[in-house]
Amino acid sequence: MPMSAERRNEPGNLKWFLTGMRGVLSLPALILMTSYVGFAAFALQAGLTRAESVIMTLGVWALPSQMILVGSMIGGANIVASFLAVTLSAIRMMPMVASIVPEMRTQKTPVWLLLFLSHFIAITSWVFASTHLRDVPRQHRVAFFAGFGLTLTCGNAAIVGISYGIVSQFPPVVAGALFMLTPVYFISSIWASSRQFVVKLAFIIGIAAGPLLALVAPQFDVLIAGLGGGTVAYLIDRYRRQRRRAVEEAA
Repeated sequence: MPMSAERRNEPGNLKWFLTGMRGVLSLPALILMTSYVGFAAFALQAGLTRAESVIMTLGVWALPSQMILVGSMIGGANIVASFLAVTLSAIRMMPMVASIVPEMRTQKTPVWLLLFLSHFIAITSWVFASTHLRDVPRQHRVAFFAGFGLTLTCGNAAIVGISYGIVSQFPPVVAGALFMLTPVYFISSIWASSRQFVVKLAFIIGIAAGPLLALVAPQFDVLIAGLGGGTVAYLIDRYRRQRRRAVEEAA
């Protein structure tokens, strides 16, 4: 059967890869790049070399996890404790991987390619993919995400390498402000990408409980706020759904 004119004119993988690359010019990606300038300052003050900072960016590829790793190194933690801390931090990426990878997969997509691309799934790339993948033909979604993920990761590694040393001339308050752009972006982007009531409710509960738990259990405040907030939100949403179903059945 001859290929239709529409199929022949459809952009190929290279075109979608380049389209994904252009995503690094979006505001979320630019904010993350700016935050990595702050990370370069933090790595410099912690005593890491330029090469170590760049390799950490490429290998860990999650700014909070990188901060945890550097912090544990400064605190004198052994390699096992540092590894465990970073691993526990990375577990939060599993739901993101589980939600994005099926959206990219086709019957012809190699498993090794999906595993490779899952390394580049973090908050920024997850928000970007959640927002734009639905507008990309399924057979080109791998190329589209690869263009964005690879460019963003390599670009930030280059930023760390270039800004290392330069940031030593910045006042500490400037470097701190650059780094604080990341949590501000994380909060706003997660809220904007939330489509379900339960997600926003869990977010509100976690934000409200966090400062209180920091006073009560400062070593476990984030863990308790995250698990507790999510559990309470799930129970409230479940009750709300059951009540709505009962009202509909009664009507």
